[in-house]
Amino acid sequence: MKNSNNLYKNGQSVNIIETGEVVTILKSQYVKNMKRYSYIVKEHPETFFFEEELKNL
Repeated sequence: MKNSNNLYKNGQSVNIIETGEVVTILKSQYVKNMKRYSYIVKEHPETFFFEEELKNL
């Protein structure tokens, strides 16, 4: 089983690098075949972001 090494936690506010928009992490999930985490944010629940597309405030 994979250790929880994701950068962001549920409920944490982060910036989307491309737009500068402040969003809240709703859910994170490890994508095994890509070997990285994806995140669904409260403000855009229809899409997902990878860690490298987000940054801490």
